[in-house]
Amino acid sequence: MGAGRRTVLGAFLLSSVLVIAGCSSSEPGTPNAAGEAPKEGEVAAKAKIVADPAADAKDVEVLKPIKISVTEGELTEAAVTNPEGKKVEGVIAPDKLSWTNSERLGYGKTYTYAAKAKGSDNKEVELKGSFTTMTPAKQMRATVNPVDNATVGVGMPVSVKFEAAPKDKAAAEKALKIETTPKVEGAWAWISATQVDWRPKEYWPAGTKVNVAANLYGVNYGNGYGKADVTSKFTIGRNQVLKVHTPDHNLKVYRDGAVTATYPSSNGKDGDPELNTPNGTVIVMTKEPIGDFSNPKYGYTNVKKKWSLRISNHGEYLHENMENAANIGKANTSHGCVNLLENDAKALFDSALIGDPVEVTGSKSSFPTTSDVNDWLFSWDKWKTMSAIK
Repeated sequence: MGAGRRTVLGAFLLSSVLVIAGCSSSEPGTPNAAGEAPKEGEVAAKAKIVADPAADAKDVEVLKPIKISVTEGELTEAAVTNPEGKKVEGVIAPDKLSWTNSERLGYGKTYTYAAKAKGSDNKEVELKGSFTTMTPAKQMRATVNPVDNATVGVGMPVSVKFEAAPKDKAAAEKALKIETTPKVEGAWAWISATQVDWRPKEYWPAGTKVNVAANLYGVNYGNGYGKADVTSKFTIGRNQVLKVHTPDHNLKVYRDGAVTATYPSSNGKDGDPELNTPNGTVIVMTKEPIGDFSNPKYGYTNVKKKWSLRISNHGEYLHENMENAANIGKANTSHGCVNLLENDAKALFDSALIGDPVEVTGSKSSFPTTSDVNDWLFSWDKWKTMSAIK
């Protein structure tokens, strides 16, 4: 009878040691205080500490929350330490039942943890262990535009560009945050495999403050992981919109809805859709004091023009062209650009901001949606369907 009882008790104690040691040892096969079996005649401590990730876990994702929790007791101490010996930021919950981290983990690092708790029976237990985070086979960079401290026009979108196309675009998009003062309605849309833009439903209110946070570090794209966060804080400038109705042979500048300047122009050739200044709303993309308009297809060699504002990535600019002065204000003879007299082009150049909208009407053709900056060529309803988050 006595021998039988000792055999059963011994088997029970052995299984207890194996179960507890398996989730709480600091070294494989080495039980700590939380895993030690009570001596014969003693009652086991009620409190039990559990860590997630478990001891000796490998390839832990860096965004996985660390949680150390206790049952039948309260945590009295808890800490996670990085390889340099610095504690990871975190806090014990007010109910003292768990500790969680507030600091993200690094790639390819081994972290150690240690925790103590007092059980409902006033007995103390502790837990020690370590785990290792993953080292991604591929880390992908991203950039954000506009950059910090920029002042841009009311048509400027926010663009996040990835060095390679994320397979899981929804995961990438969920990591992007926009805060505006005042609050502005807008949405994200993928305009290419590697670029997602945020634009407001309507032009930005002048003076809006914009804060962009692309929290991409550690995000699993399905074909790589985010290498780093990128952020930007910028401001929307005054409300200026440029309008060209091609049959009128002029360009009008609007400030806050009122015409402040009218400049005679010669626009793209009316009779050739391939050479029209296309219909659509685009934006000022670059400001180039001297623009290079060399184009072997049309026999242009070493053609330089002053005060050039690029409005697409397939050839259209607003710029000075004194060689075409005879037609400016009278006839549309360009190959798609808006030609201006030199003084007018300089005045427009000086007043322009990157992101100023340019609205073109009256042509036979329309802008294709293949430009790097095509955000305003889509209706708002269509734009909202271009998000990866359904």
